[in-house]
Amino acid sequence: MSLLRDVVAVLQAEGIAHALIGAAAMAVHGVSRATADVDLLTTDPRALHAQLWKGLEAQGVSVQLLRGDHDDPLAGNVRLSLAGNRTVDVVVGRHEWQREIIEAAPTLSIGDTTVKVVRPSGLVLLKLHAGGPKDAWDVRSLMESLEPVGPLEEEVDRMLPRLPAECQRLWKRLRDEP
Repeated sequence: MSLLRDVVAVLQAEGIAHALIGAAAMAVHGVSRATADVDLLTTDPRALHAQLWKGLEAQGVSVQLLRGDHDDPLAGNVRLSLAGNRTVDVVVGRHEWQREIIEAAPTLSIGDTTVKVVRPSGLVLLKLHAGGPKDAWDVRSLMESLEPVGPLEEEVDRMLPRLPAECQRLWKRLRDEP
């Protein structure tokens, strides 16, 4: 059983738009970083319904549903795990710009799974929104891996006004650093 393939199949069967994000998506774009899980992004709250995952639970998959409260930047997260597989986290976003990032993602083959993979600009926006030190490192690494970096910066600049002010400040700092 490939857990990622099966999670993607559940989401696709329900018509829940999603895309690969995080370290796995960064690896697709040339930045390798160790991670213990695979992350998918959706903005569809149906992903947080326990019933959606019953079929996988019946196959031995552990499912943890975490709902964000009103002040949380995420609507929630679904963590799916199965022995012998990397954990899959389905991150449920709240924002229209996140939905647009998913829509703009190209579909690629990743191992035995065909899945949308967020573009580098979408990864940068998600990392700026998360705002942690590892996220800043990821943004720098993406910028260093892409030549020329101008198109990436233009795409980020176009969407950035829709993110909170602290994201815009972080982007300016990262771009201005030598």
